Amino acid sequence: MSAQHPPSSELEVAAIPIGLRIVAMFLRTLFLGALVAITVRISSPQSETIWTVYETFGDLIRLALGFAVCLWIVLHLFRFPKNPETYRRWVYLGFVVAPLALAFAIAIWR
Repeated sequence: MSAQHPPSSELEVAAIPIGLRIVAMFLRTLFLGALVAITVRISSPQSETIWTVYETFGDLIRLALGFAVCLWIVLHLFRFPKNPETYRRWVYLGFVVAPLALAFAIAIWR
Protein backbone atom coordinates (compact mmCIF):
# COMPACT_ATOMS: atom_id res chain seq x y z
CA MET A 1 0.00 0.00 0.00
CA SER A 2 1.19 3.48 -0.76
CA ALA A 3 1.35 6.26 1.78
CA GLN A 4 -1.45 8.79 1.81
CA HIS A 5 -0.41 12.15 0.35
CA PRO A 6 -2.17 15.40 1.25
CA PRO A 7 -4.17 17.07 -1.52
CA SER A 8 -2.31 19.48 -3.77
CA SER A 9 -4.16 22.50 -2.35
CA GLU A 10 -2.78 21.75 1.12
CA LEU A 11 0.72 21.48 -0.35
CA GLU A 12 0.31 24.86 -2.07
CA VAL A 13 -0.79 26.56 1.14
CA ALA A 14 2.08 24.97 3.06
CA ALA A 15 4.54 26.31 0.46
CA ILE A 16 3.52 29.94 1.04
CA PRO A 17 6.09 31.88 3.08
CA ILE A 18 4.75 32.75 6.53
CA GLY A 19 5.59 36.45 6.15
CA LEU A 20 3.62 36.71 2.94
CA ARG A 21 0.71 34.89 4.52
CA ILE A 22 0.67 37.16 7.60
CA VAL A 23 0.86 40.42 5.61
CA ALA A 24 -1.78 39.28 3.12
CA MET A 25 -4.18 38.15 5.83
CA PHE A 26 -3.68 41.36 7.81
CA LEU A 27 -4.37 43.57 4.78
CA ARG A 28 -7.33 41.42 3.74
CA THR A 29 -8.80 41.54 7.25
CA LEU A 30 -8.28 45.30 7.44
CA PHE A 31 -10.01 45.80 4.09
CA LEU A 32 -12.95 43.52 4.84
CA GLY A 33 -13.33 45.00 8.33
CA ALA A 34 -13.48 48.48 6.83
CA LEU A 35 -16.11 47.27 4.36
CA VAL A 36 -18.20 45.92 7.23
CA ALA A 37 -17.88 49.23 9.09
CA ILE A 38 -18.91 51.18 5.99
CA THR A 39 -21.87 48.87 5.39
CA VAL A 40 -23.03 49.10 8.99
CA ARG A 41 -22.90 52.89 8.92
CA ILE A 42 -24.67 53.22 5.57
CA SER A 43 -27.36 50.67 6.37
CA SER A 44 -28.24 52.04 9.77
CA PRO A 45 -31.76 53.46 10.08
CA GLN A 46 -32.24 57.15 9.40
CA SER A 47 -34.49 57.49 12.42
CA GLU A 48 -33.22 57.91 15.98
CA THR A 49 -32.90 54.31 17.18
CA ILE A 50 -32.83 50.77 15.85
CA TRP A 51 -36.16 50.05 17.54
CA THR A 52 -38.01 52.57 15.34
CA VAL A 53 -36.92 50.82 12.13
CA TYR A 54 -40.40 49.39 11.60
CA GLU A 55 -41.96 52.84 11.30
CA THR A 56 -40.41 53.44 7.87
CA PHE A 57 -40.39 50.74 5.20
CA GLY A 58 -37.23 52.16 3.58
CA ASP A 59 -35.32 51.85 6.85
CA LEU A 60 -36.41 48.24 7.21
CA ILE A 61 -35.22 47.37 3.69
CA ARG A 62 -31.95 49.23 4.23
CA LEU A 63 -31.34 47.39 7.51
CA ALA A 64 -32.15 43.97 6.01
CA LEU A 65 -29.87 44.52 3.01
CA GLY A 66 -27.10 45.84 5.23
CA PHE A 67 -27.36 42.80 7.48
CA ALA A 68 -27.19 40.45 4.47
CA VAL A 69 -24.15 42.25 3.02
CA CYS A 70 -22.35 42.25 6.39
CA LEU A 71 -23.05 38.55 6.81
CA TRP A 72 -21.70 37.85 3.32
CA ILE A 73 -18.51 39.87 3.98
CA VAL A 74 -17.92 38.18 7.35
CA LEU A 75 -18.35 34.75 5.75
CA HIS A 76 -15.71 35.68 3.18
CA LEU A 77 -13.46 36.84 5.99
CA PHE A 78 -13.20 33.23 7.19
CA ARG A 79 -12.69 31.71 3.73
CA PHE A 80 -8.94 31.78 3.31
CA PRO A 81 -7.21 31.87 -0.08
CA LYS A 82 -5.97 28.55 -1.40
CA ASN A 83 -2.97 29.42 -3.61
CA PRO A 84 0.15 31.62 -3.36
CA GLU A 85 -0.94 33.89 -6.23
CA THR A 86 -3.97 35.01 -4.26
CA TYR A 87 -1.84 35.88 -1.25
CA ARG A 88 0.54 37.88 -3.45
CA ARG A 89 -2.43 39.63 -5.06
CA TRP A 90 -3.77 40.62 -1.62
CA VAL A 91 -0.37 42.01 -0.64
CA TYR A 92 -0.04 44.13 -3.78
CA LEU A 93 -3.66 45.23 -3.84
CA GLY A 94 -3.97 45.46 -0.06
CA PHE A 95 -1.34 48.17 0.29
CA VAL A 96 -3.56 50.38 -1.88
CA VAL A 97 -7.15 49.45 -1.05
CA ALA A 98 -6.88 48.73 2.69
CA PRO A 99 -5.72 52.25 3.69
CA LEU A 100 -8.26 53.81 1.31
CA ALA A 101 -11.12 51.72 2.73
CA LEU A 102 -10.00 52.50 6.27
CA ALA A 103 -9.82 56.24 5.53
CA PHE A 104 -13.24 56.10 3.90
CA ALA A 105 -14.70 54.27 6.90
CA ILE A 106 -13.24 56.86 9.28
CA ALA A 107 -14.60 59.68 7.12
CA ILE A 108 -18.08 58.17 7.07
CA TRP A 109 -18.22 57.70 10.85
CA ARG A 110 -17.39 61.36 11.54
